[in-house]
Amino acid sequence: MPEFCSVEKEGRLTIVTIQRPEVMNSLHPPASAELGKVFDEFDADAEQWVAIITGAGDRAFSAGNDLKYQASGGDMGATPFAGFGGITSRFDGTKPIIAAVNGVAMGGGFEIALACDLIVASENAIFALPEPRVGLAALAGGIHRLPRQIGMKRAMGMLLTGRRVSAAEGKELGFVNEVVPQGEALAGAKRWAAQILECAPLSVRGSKQAAMQGMDAESLEAAIKGKYEQIQAMYKSADFVEGPLAFAEKRAPNWKGA
Repeated sequence: MPEFCSVEKEGRLTIVTIQRPEVMNSLHPPASAELGKVFDEFDADAEQWVAIITGAGDRAFSAGNDLKYQASGGDMGATPFAGFGGITSRFDGTKPIIAAVNGVAMGGGFEIALACDLIVASENAIFALPEPRVGLAALAGGIHRLPRQIGMKRAMGMLLTGRRVSAAEGKELGFVNEVVPQGEALAGAKRWAAQILECAPLSVRGSKQAAMQGMDAESLEAAIKGKYEQIQAMYKSADFVEGPLAFAEKRAPNWKGA
């Protein structure tokens, strides 16, 4: 059983909860390594189509790197290949992951959320990349993801100051999808997950992969003409037939994910 997180499965949905509320769900390398294994298992499980990550309690999603652990001389060499929280360097994942941000998301905690496909934030959520204030930098993807998601000038306003941003401002800036009342971040994320699960899973994965990889193409034309593994899998799937058939028969589709 995981030591630093919990994992629940509700049908096709996996819910991962960081379980370190005593340190505002900050993460040390052993916790990141454990989360890496959890998301490896999610990626490999054909029965699981969407994941949510959240934090225990109502104070914090994750306060980022456990600086006290680092300052005490703890082993910092166990961070997984998949990055901080087992997510920030997971570039080959095609299944959607939703961040249910239920409080503070700072430093690496915000970088975990930015690495997810959607962010649902409670009204009390606070976002920041405060690393420059302690002589560090947001090197788990924050420096690069934030400008891509909200534009350079808006990102620099956070990156160069380390300032704190509310959930409402995060939605205005464009990195938060929905703001919900305090205590309802997980419920809000589940509503988004339910909408995703209404769609064909291979279509969802193909859309995610093409959108992400297309960002690196040299032009719009190159992105549109690109070859994407998950799109090819979609074309070859039984669901590619089931979708139009269900539409014609005026019934809900029975997705197989194959």
